[in-house]
Amino acid sequence: MTRFGYTLMTEQSGPKQLVGYAADAEKTGFDFLVSSDHYFPWVDEQGHAPYAWSLLGAVSQVTSRVDLMTYVTCPIVRYHPAVVAQKAATLGVLSDGRFTLGLGAGENLNEHVVGERWPAVGERHDMMEEAVEIIRSLLDGERLTFDGVHFRTDSAKLWDLPDAPVEIGIAVSGAQSVSRFAPLADHLIATDPEAELLSSWDEARTEVAQSIGGETPPPSRKIGQIPISWDPDLETAKQRAHEQFRWFAGGWSVNADLPTTEAFAAASQYVRPDDVAETIPCGPDLDAIVEKIQPYWEAGFTDIALVQVGDAAQQQFLDEVAEPLLQKLRDAAPSS
Repeated sequence: MTRFGYTLMTEQSGPKQLVGYAADAEKTGFDFLVSSDHYFPWVDEQGHAPYAWSLLGAVSQVTSRVDLMTYVTCPIVRYHPAVVAQKAATLGVLSDGRFTLGLGAGENLNEHVVGERWPAVGERHDMMEEAVEIIRSLLDGERLTFDGVHFRTDSAKLWDLPDAPVEIGIAVSGAQSVSRFAPLADHLIATDPEAELLSSWDEARTEVAQSIGGETPPPSRKIGQIPISWDPDLETAKQRAHEQFRWFAGGWSVNADLPTTEAFAAASQYVRPDDVAETIPCGPDLDAIVEKIQPYWEAGFTDIALVQVGDAAQQQFLDEVAEPLLQKLRDAAPSS
């Protein structure tokens, strides 16, 4: 059964608003909530960047059913992986086991703030591998002394752990990251509906398990995300999508390396509202939104998180639109 989630977009709403949206999203019928983990918004017009971990702690107390997830946290520059493990374990306890730790190699936009250099992608992947090893060991309850190339820990131990270890999802974008991280993660995170990426993930996990004489690993969730710009007025929806999400046109190969909102503004200065509307469904037509989301479940995604663009129509979307949209999505998506 395809599961549909709601995105707590920390770049476009304040913390109190996001906690309220989370409670309403659960009541509306979403299956899970994901939160971005940003220090900066993408562009100045978005105007927010509250701390994701405080937000999710609050959300865990105003919800009781939906799963929670970071989408995604970078554990290699702004945070030390031992601290990420502690945060994840605490959220696992607060949420009664509803939390999944989503990890990724990050963006310069959010990591440069601590004054460290921004590593090239290959080095970031090396750092991620060490970080996941540390996080996994600590979430399993180990007392860990670790001496790696990039990170060290000295007798680290987590004193508050959920009943079952927090599961880990890792964001991947191509063959190299799939082969490297599929054996280390429980679940896949990706932004594009590429069936080949998902199938190669499962193959990599199976190959590693067989190479060490183990059983076939349990199925991974395949967790994707898509922005939509619903509004009763088509032109308003397009203008909002352009104002808030024109940076999206750059793609992750560009977005990962730009350091400031000014850089994103410059990189997207020639992107037009119609250009944004080609990739982000805009306006009141729910059937058109469903049609844009369909490639994700066709590619094999099990979990699809929606991003309602902009704060202005967020409450109206939750109050009036989310429930009928979810019904249309569930009627159209595979039931198993």
